Amino acid sequence: MIRVGNAPCSWGNVEWEDKSGSALTYTRMLNELAEAGYSGTELGDWGFMPTDPAKLRAELTGRSLTMTGAFVPVNFRLRERHAEGQALALKTARLIAAVGDPSTPPFLVLADDSPDVPARMANAGRVTPAIGLSDAEWAVYAEGVNAVARAVNRETGLRCVFHHHTGGYIELPDETARLLALTDPAVVGLVLDTGHYSFGTTRPTAQGVLDALERFASRLWYIHFKDCDPAVALRSQAEKWDYHESVKHGIFCELGKGVVPFDKVVQWLRARNYSGFVTVEQDVLPGMGTPRESAARNRAYLRKVGV
Repeated sequence: MIRVGNAPCSWGNVEWEDKSGSALTYTRMLNELAEAGYSGTELGDWGFMPTDPAKLRAELTGRSLTMTGAFVPVNFRLRERHAEGQALALKTARLIAAVGDPSTPPFLVLADDSPDVPARMANAGRVTPAIGLSDAEWAVYAEGVNAVARAVNRETGLRCVFHHHTGGYIELPDETARLLALTDPAVVGLVLDTGHYSFGTTRPTAQGVLDALERFASRLWYIHFKDCDPAVALRSQAEKWDYHESVKHGIFCELGKGVVPFDKVVQWLRARNYSGFVTVEQDVLPGMGTPRESAARNRAYLRKVGV
């Protein structure tokens, strides 16, 4: 059965952004998420939700919510940063494992610590292999992903999925494929983010998402439902926006208003007996947009396409 969750990033709790002036609280976010009809949530930045397992569990069960995953950015390019990344991953994994539903275990979502890659952030949606990893860096990168994923699985029993992310070193389809080829399929899967994948192809198309489902089917363990506005993507390329400017201009629009063919994605998932959560993400910057209303419209849209 396909279940539908959402995530704090849809309310402006996004990595790498200063949220000191934000009025968003986790209680408001969880209330609005549950009221909109979602049955799961990701964790958000460490410290946004309670880090005491008993308190966090109470907040979730009181709203009939399941913990679906947690995003952990790590600087995998530099070997000397792997240890601190693994420590954060383990701390986060212990928390979500303690509150997770054993029948639908949460995933630890690994990704680049993107502020370390300014050239990629500056060229999100239009990167070229020339600003990619060297062969030696690829080896170190994959070593780090494998080490973190194995440690998480060994200690908590959870599996890790890697998040290809515009603005990071794993953005292009071939970069995603190369990382999967270099990592352990027993403990490292893929979270396909339909919006980031579309933006990262440089020319977002509906067929591109469907091709990704087929290309990465054997490693696709989890999926983020995010849409991508192709007109904004083209403007981003023409005006050379960085990642944050593209988000500010609405690159990740409400579901059904961009290029992603969610009806066909749902059909594909059902045909392959996908069971578990799909997580809606409509990344907005702190204070941007209408998160409560957007979450409700996104949930209504997904009901129309069958989930």
